[in-house]
Amino acid sequence: MLLLSLLLIPLLGAALLAGWPGLDKPCAKRFAISWALLPLVLVVFMGSHHGFATATGLLAEWESQWLPDAGMALRFAVDGTSWLFLLLTSLVTLFALVASLRLEQGGRAYCALILVLEGMLFGVFTARHFIPWFLCWEMTLIPSYLLIRLWGGPGAPRAALRFFIMTLGGSVFMLLGFLALQLAVGTMDFSRLAELAANQQLVPGLAATFAGTGLGGPFLLGAVAVCVFLGLAVKLPVFPFHAWLPAAYAEAPTPVTMLLTGLLSKMGVYGLLRILLPIFPEVLPALAPGLMVLAVATVLLGAVAALAQRDLKRILAYSSVNHLGYCAMAVVAAAAVHTDRSAHAAAISGTLLQAFNHGIIASTIFFCIGLLEQRSGGARTLADFGGLRQRAPVLCGLMGLAMFASLGLPGLSGFVGEFLMFSGVFALVPWAAALAVLGLLLTAVFFLRLVRLVFHGPLHPACAQWPDLTARERWTLAPAIALIVIPGLWPQVLLHCLNADTVRLLDLLRILP
Repeated sequence: MLLLSLLLIPLLGAALLAGWPGLDKPCAKRFAISWALLPLVLVVFMGSHHGFATATGLLAEWESQWLPDAGMALRFAVDGTSWLFLLLTSLVTLFALVASLRLEQGGRAYCALILVLEGMLFGVFTARHFIPWFLCWEMTLIPSYLLIRLWGGPGAPRAALRFFIMTLGGSVFMLLGFLALQLAVGTMDFSRLAELAANQQLVPGLAATFAGTGLGGPFLLGAVAVCVFLGLAVKLPVFPFHAWLPAAYAEAPTPVTMLLTGLLSKMGVYGLLRILLPIFPEVLPALAPGLMVLAVATVLLGAVAALAQRDLKRILAYSSVNHLGYCAMAVVAAAAVHTDRSAHAAAISGTLLQAFNHGIIASTIFFCIGLLEQRSGGARTLADFGGLRQRAPVLCGLMGLAMFASLGLPGLSGFVGEFLMFSGVFALVPWAAALAVLGLLLTAVFFLRLVRLVFHGPLHPACAQWPDLTARERWTLAPAIALIVIPGLWPQVLLHCLNADTVRLLDLLRILP
């Protein structure tokens, strides 16, 4: 019942907001913030009162038969990996709602949509059968589209439509792939499919079911894997499926951008680890070279594109593409070679840490950009600022700390995940790691350029009367800064909940010590 409560609480909050027509905007936001604390409390309770190294690895589970004749069940479960993404979802959603109050954006419908989005994300990160997982995956599109379209900037309609169409298009391929698996082996349950894959039963099942096509089983399973990858690649996003992201991030209101970068992109990372890696280990080594080229291109082109931008939001948007490219690279490296268990463990653990830490770091930076945009009356290009450190040293200091964490500065949270990922990728696919290092260099260039042009130099006349952070704004940023510093100094606070799941995944992939 704990897990079912977690899934339903955000939807109940959204329903209460929708049915409370007399609620004004400030009260609606305060109600949504208070309500968003409930899932966070449940997630923390779930993690603190259950061991992560249990025999099954499950902290909570709920299942109900839906279409038993078709082998379809509403099955949800939480292990260490799911718990980490649930924690991230609870934190970033609460952060975005608080940011909405501080930045004076949205109202009752806006807050209700954010809570619906949170509920659907909880479903994505806990569903263990494709049908409920896919329903939650698709349902995230509706509140995301409406939040961008209704509360975004002048280009929001076009950006929201592109986001909707590209994500929906990728999902169609993924649905076709899983329908093929259902016809071949009679199940869409993720755990059952992973067991069949470990026993090498998917290839003969597909070959027998689609014998009339004249295609071999490995080719058919490879085609299914490509379909699933396309659906995940759009959400991650991987080059060239990233075209929706810059405009959506730039046109969405800042709190919604925090949700897009902090949570929706992490759905792709989660899917790579929960679905692609354990279900398709037979064919991924053959697909890995091509996928690795896309991942490295995502890292490098994301950094180059960020370097070419002048709009602060677009700089951070392409920075997100760059950083999530590292996650794709690490997962593909883990799929490419099955020889070095320690390198695989480093790549997978680093990917999970990078997903969590990037969600916090990127959300923090976007919130700071929202503060700059609010104070400047909507301006947010590099040319609109200068010498800001003279007027707002605390704002510049905290924003700079978050950007250095994104750079991977040792002692901050961004360093640990990147270090583990590069350690694993260097051991498994050295050429990819060597090229990706250039992405780190370019990231340093565009972030340091931003710091130099915005924080230093002569004071821009438009910034001459700016106030520094208010007490409420400092309290809003304080938890995010703590979540950037503490995991950087004490990474085991997160790693301990992932170790058992990583070992189980390596065993499933038959990667021997």
